[in-house]
Amino acid sequence: MISYIGENLNKLRIEIEQARGRAGNNPEETILVAVSKTVGVVEIEEARKHGCIVFGENRVQDFLLKYEHFGGAVDFHMIGHLQTNKVKSIVGKAKLIHSVDSIRLLGEIERRAAISGVVQDILLQVDVSGEESKFGAGIDEMNKMIEINEGNAHVKIKGLMTMAPFADNPEEIRWVFRKLRNVFIDTQEKTFYNTIMEYISMGMSDDFSIAIEEGANMIRVGSRIFRDTH
Repeated sequence: MISYIGENLNKLRIEIEQARGRAGNNPEETILVAVSKTVGVVEIEEARKHGCIVFGENRVQDFLLKYEHFGGAVDFHMIGHLQTNKVKSIVGKAKLIHSVDSIRLLGEIERRAAISGVVQDILLQVDVSGEESKFGAGIDEMNKMIEINEGNAHVKIKGLMTMAPFADNPEEIRWVFRKLRNVFIDTQEKTFYNTIMEYISMGMSDDFSIAIEEGANMIRVGSRIFRDTH
């Protein structure tokens, strides 16, 4: 029995709405990316039955298996670190790639998307905290990637993503979300051809409430949905 998934989603949605109510600048909606990296198609089907339509995968092999199983019935996002040699398997299948963190990776996505004749939507992963264990581009490199992408015909930058460091008290990492929001707004105010600051993806199971309060309109939540706490 996996009825707990529906119960978890009901509780989660209440908390999301409460966080949205506390947010000073409340986005029109908060997109929930259900992180399905640790579960199979049965659990995804159950979450889908309870209204989830976007799922996030970390590993290319798992992404492809689940993508083929559902055949476009749900949207799959690639949220994990993406190696350049795996890009060809993902381009055109991922509704959104969250984790573009280097000029080299951006170039490979453009190359593979051009070969496939598709336009790939991406987010730039920004390393706000400076934590060595985290992937992500610094602010200067992020700006270079935006400039370079102005010449790309097959990649659209749709926003920014970050991962905050783990903290026993999520309040300690509120500044990370606030900083990315400020970068997001600064970029939004500039004019680009291939960049539209539509999504700010930040916040996971332990800190999504604070991320929403600081302006996230896309959150990535796994264990709060798929863990049986009974």
